[in-house]
Amino acid sequence: MSNPDIRPILVAGATGKQGGAVVRALLQAGRPVRALTRDPASAAGQALAAQGVEVVKGDFTDSASLDAALAGVEGVFSVQMGSQPSDPYTEIVTGKALVEAAKRADVNVIVHTSVARAGDHENFVGWDEGRWEPLYWQNKAAVNDMVKTQGFRHWVILKPALIMEDLVPPMVDFMFASLREHGRFETAIEADTGLDWIAAQDIGAFAAAAFADPERFHGHEIDLSAECATLVEVAAKIAKGTGKPVSAVTFSEDEMLAQGYHPLHVRGQVWDNVEGYKVDLNAVRSWGVPLTSLDQFINQHRDKFVIG
Repeated sequence: MSNPDIRPILVAGATGKQGGAVVRALLQAGRPVRALTRDPASAAGQALAAQGVEVVKGDFTDSASLDAALAGVEGVFSVQMGSQPSDPYTEIVTGKALVEAAKRADVNVIVHTSVARAGDHENFVGWDEGRWEPLYWQNKAAVNDMVKTQGFRHWVILKPALIMEDLVPPMVDFMFASLREHGRFETAIEADTGLDWIAAQDIGAFAAAAFADPERFHGHEIDLSAECATLVEVAAKIAKGTGKPVSAVTFSEDEMLAQGYHPLHVRGQVWDNVEGYKVDLNAVRSWGVPLTSLDQFINQHRDKFVIG
């Protein structure tokens, strides 16, 4: 049970993948949690309330609702949707709104989640030639800078790589649709390209640890990965864990586009080959936060895999 004398943590995106993991980790640690959602009466909002979470209505476009949601909290977990050409401004607008509201509320600590390599984008091979999608990286870095320069007593930026939940519905239909349809990974990712993977529950664990010991985590940008594995290796692990045949095949960029895959999606896979997240696994382990291996994740979520 949470201690009523401890001020709550406000979690944005509490009904989502990362925010939901943070809620669970905080509850497990006995911290009172306040969840920010557009619709507290939704099924997801009611499910949070049933767990003992205080669910409050809030909208990033309504500063008064954010001020009310942040009143009396100890800290805030910040997460925003990534930018796409079809929606170039939302991440900046919502990030700015939450960060500034958190500063107005004088929160003790803000934990913001971003992505590995955000802020390092100008060093990517081919960046100056426009090889990679600029909005995604520039907006991630811009919100990170807002967090760092706002003047919070304690701030932490978590920077996860690929999230293991991308291997199961609903995200697999966007990230690796061919796994459901054909029982194999069809990507432009080379067979020997190592990919960094982190489970959402580990992101939650890092956030909970940062809220528990803000002095130790203050001022750090922490790349997050528990394991580096190729898609060939991931396929073998899924096959072993589920008992279903799974493989991985690499197509050229042109072949992927000819099959109807989205150009931005394909370009991201090529980026994995050329750049990748390059997470220092020893640095992640040095924090002492328990990490979930791919084998463990697959075993925990065996029934969720949908393989064609």
